Amino acid sequence: MIIMKSRYEIDLMREAGKVVAACHAGLADFIKPGVTTGQIDTFVESFIERHGMTPAQKGYKGYPYAACTSVNDVICHGFPGDYVLKDGDIITVDMVALHKGLHADSAWSYAVGNVSPEAMRLLEVTKKSLFVGIEQAVVGNQISDIGHAIQTYVEAEGLSVVRDFIGHGIGRDMHESPEVLHYGPPHKGPRIRRGMTFTIEPMVNTGSYETTVDADGWTARTVDGSLSTQYEHTLYITDNGPEILTQL
Repeated sequence: MIIMKSRYEIDLMREAGKVVAACHAGLADFIKPGVTTGQIDTFVESFIERHGMTPAQKGYKGYPYAACTSVNDVICHGFPGDYVLKDGDIITVDMVALHKGLHADSAWSYAVGNVSPEAMRLLEVTKKSLFVGIEQAVVGNQISDIGHAIQTYVEAEGLSVVRDFIGHGIGRDMHESPEVLHYGPPHKGPRIRRGMTFTIEPMVNTGSYETTVDADGWTARTVDGSLSTQYEHTLYITDNGPEILTQL
C-alpha cells in the first residue's frame, strides 16, 4: 500500500533531508586520498547524531554501520573499514537520517583526487540520469516512466543500469511502496499522485549491469569488475512537481 504523507510528516522528512544533504556537502571536502572508509562512516554517524537525529541504516536488518561506502566496482552496501582511499578511486556514500519517526535517504558518489576520464564520465552520466528520472516524477505519470527515462538515457551513453537494486517509497519506514525501478517499459505501475514520497537512486556501470554479492551478504559488486556509481534523492510529489527533500 502506498502511504500518502501529511504536511506534518513532510516537514519532518524535509528536516531530515536537510541534514543528510548537509552531511554530503561536508563529505565533499572530507573525502580525499588517505581517508579510510571507516573514517567516513564515523563522520556520517557523528554528523547525523550532532543534529539530533538517528543514522537509521545502523542496525537495519543487522547492517552494522551508519553509512554504506561503495568503492570502484562495489555497486552498493559496501562495508566501511580499513580501506584507505587512493587517488583515482570513486566512492558512493549512502546514508539515512531518522527524525521523530520519519526518514530521508540519499546516496552520492565522489571522485577521490584525480580520476580517469572513464570514471569522470560515469559520475556525470549517473548524476544526470537521476535528474532525468526526477523530471518524470510528476502527477499523472506512472512509476515506470521514471525508470524508462533513466534506462533510455544511460544506454544511449553506452553504459548500463543495475537491475537488482531499486528505488522505494519512504516515510515512517525506510522502505515502503512503491518500488521504483530504474529500467523497463513506460506507462506501467501506480500513478504518481500528490503526497507520495519515494527515492530515485540509479546505479550505473561501465560494463555489465549484472551483480554479485560478497560472502558478507551485503556488499554488491559488478560481476565483471567494472566501475559503478550511484546518485539518490528522496522526493515529495506536489501538484507543482517533485520537491527534492535531500538537497540544501
